Amino acid sequence: MLERTVIVTAKDGLHARPAARFVQRASTSSAAVTLRKDGGDPIDAKSMLSVLALGVREGDQVILAGEDSAGQLLDELAALLSPQAEAT
Repeated sequence: MLERTVIVTAKDGLHARPAARFVQRASTSSAAVTLRKDGGDPIDAKSMLSVLALGVREGDQVILAGEDSAGQLLDELAALLSPQAEAT
């Protein structure tokens, strides 16, 4: 399992349009991808309702996780949240 830890720098966090872009990109892959706030339970990154319900805001730390084959997708999703995202 691969993970990316990201501090969200997007001004609106994952609210409405940014969340839609995030879910749309996550949904382009057959790989399972999850998103969770630091210390929280993982949610399906391909579910718009789940992503919105997570309430990700600017400055939050989130963890993206996925299958070993999802490395590039995780990098792209991390870049949507923060241009300075780093792999862990």
